[in-house]
Amino acid sequence: MIGICTDSGSQLPASLAQRYGIEVVPVTVTVDGIDYLEGVDLEADEFYERYAGHRRPVVTTSQPSPGQFAVAYDELVARGCTQILSVHVSAATSGTINAARLAAHSLELPVRLVDSGTTSFGVSCCAWAAAAAIAEGACLDEAARIAEQLAPNIGNVFVVGAYDHLHDVGCGAGLSGLNGLSGCGLPLLTLKGGNVEVVERMNSALDAVNAMATYAIGWGDRLRVAVGHSDPSTEAWADALEAAVGEAASVVDVVRYRVGPSTGAYTGPGTAGCFMFPA
Repeated sequence: MIGICTDSGSQLPASLAQRYGIEVVPVTVTVDGIDYLEGVDLEADEFYERYAGHRRPVVTTSQPSPGQFAVAYDELVARGCTQILSVHVSAATSGTINAARLAAHSLELPVRLVDSGTTSFGVSCCAWAAAAAIAEGACLDEAARIAEQLAPNIGNVFVVGAYDHLHDVGCGAGLSGLNGLSGCGLPLLTLKGGNVEVVERMNSALDAVNAMATYAIGWGDRLRVAVGHSDPSTEAWADALEAAVGEAASVVDVVRYRVGPSTGAYTGPGTAGCFMFPA
């Protein structure tokens, strides 16, 4: 039996973790000098509450330790897994996969490590695709190859600082931390090759949601789509986006996720968007 592991930086929702039995190793998120384990003692709602009243907490993140990965691998072995596929963020941006490699050395069973070549929910897309393949009978090498080769086929589109931006006459609010993105209208963004690019600028929440849905649906046929939001200010955006993409004939599966603390540390509140890839 093949077990699958990733870390919470992937933003993998509980629905997918439970569907495929994926073990998730928590990332450490440090907020105003206090360390928390993402998804264990710091959930998304509690994290975004720290931004209430226009506060700006000091937030940093750090990768899981080899010991944490060892515990996760032991849990998969205890479930009867005889092989493990461990899918993580690009080694170009984090040492996570090196920590996983150190933990793998202590196991006698095969552990296949996958550098997804992507970040955030893109990592979950790779784990999701591999898990679906395993459920359909793929072997460890086949599943690893699917995860390793998926990154160029993953699309994403999102907004950052949406609530504040649209309530400040549409010019620059909530985006001061993103270089080159200031200007009138809410920028619709996409992450490509580690760079954030502006797709187009929108003047209303409805326009932004419709444009994100159109962008997602146009990504291809037989799509798997994940719709996410950060805090209550953009939950309705995500609800509308989920409804819009869910009606498309080209979309075969839609899941919801939260933009958790390890990603919210960089995007802040007011974030909503989606990831998509061919099934």
